[in-house]
Order: sequence, then C-alpha cells, then structure tokens
Amino acid sequence: MDDVPGRIEHTVLGPTTTWEGVLDTLDEAIQHGMRACVPPCYLDQSASYAPGVDVTTVVGFPHGQHTAKTKVEEATEAWKADAAEVDMVANVGKIRAGELEDVEAEIAEVVAAVPIPVKVIVESPLLSESELRGACQAAADAGAAFVKTATGFSEGGATVEDVSVMAEYCRVKASGGIGSWAFAKELFDAGADRIGASSGDVIVTEYHEATAGENQ
Repeated sequence: MDDVPGRIEHTVLGPTTTWEGVLDTLDEAIQHGMRACVPPCYLDQSASYAPGVDVTTVVGFPHGQHTAKTKVEEATEAWKADAAEVDMVANVGKIRAGELEDVEAEIAEVVAAVPIPVKVIVESPLLSESELRGACQAAADAGAAFVKTATGFSEGGATVEDVSVMAEYCRVKASGGIGSWAFAKELFDAGADRIGASSGDVIVTEYHEATAGENQ
C-alpha cells in the first residue's frame, strides 16, 4: 500500500480547539508525514507554521445547512489562505428529501469557485443506501474530487459497507470513528483513498509497526 502516511489527514476540529491543539496536530503531521485538517480560523497560521504540510479545512461545517453563497465564500477564503483542499458538508436534509438537483447545484457552485479539490461530506451514517448513492452521484456529477463519509459530529462514522458503495462513484475519504491501523486498512481495502482521523498519529505508528513485523 503506497504512502500510507500521506493518505492520512490528521484532524483537529472539535468545538474547544485552540491554537495550541492545532500546533500539536501540525507537529505530529510533520513528524509522521501526514496531511492535516484544521478549523478555518487557524488556517492562515497553519499554512505559515507548516508550509510543507497539505492543510485542509472545512466548509459549511458541521451541519451543511449554510446557503450556497456562504459555502462559496468560505471555500474562496480558504483557498486564498492556502488551503490545499476543502471538505464541504452537503445539505443532508435535502439529500434525504430527494432534492438532489439542489444538492448537485450547490456543490457545483463551490467546485467552480476554487481551483483546489473539493471533498463532499455526505454524512453516510444518516442515509439509506439509496440516499447515499444519490448523494454520491450528485457529488460526482458536480465535479467533486472526493466524497467523504462523515463529519464525526453526528451519528456514527465510517463503515466498510458505506465506503464500498461510495467508491463506485468517486474517490473516498473515510472519516469518523477511525482510531486504529487495523480499521483504517479495512477501509482502504474497501476503496478509501484517504483517511481522516484525530488519531492519525496512532494509525501511522501502528502501520509502521505492522509493516515492520511483516518484513522481518
């Protein structure tokens, strides 16, 4: 499996996040060769502190109920602050209501507004399989670079089953409840391209331990 650390987005997005917490996350990303995902308010500082780290931030977070105009403004501001990518929360209520044309149009507006990859968070634990498929199709049709399982701030998290479905439509970032290399590997094997986790340092450490054992 190629460049596992580079496929991990070490994440700090909790409501009590401080700059000191972001610094710890960035230092761990630097140490282990990971990406990072930080709140928008710390993006400028993060880009200056860790120019060698690909830093992602969030848009419409955590519930996705912002207007399209607001999401476009957030994404544009993030790009100008040197975000490598943005993770945008889709409007889950509209997905569940079957208003997929509106969902696709909103995603397309954000994708068109910035020249960086847009990942679309669909909150897969809240969706039926048919709703999940509709959301992924809308994201793919709108030009999203990835679909992402979950924010981690709603019910549930990533599952092998959801990742397998999502990978039929687009590249997948699995996020939510991933705290070990064993589970991350299951998700990679199911089709995930990226892993988002606050335990990225643990995952990478366990990955190196596991592969070292295999090579002995």
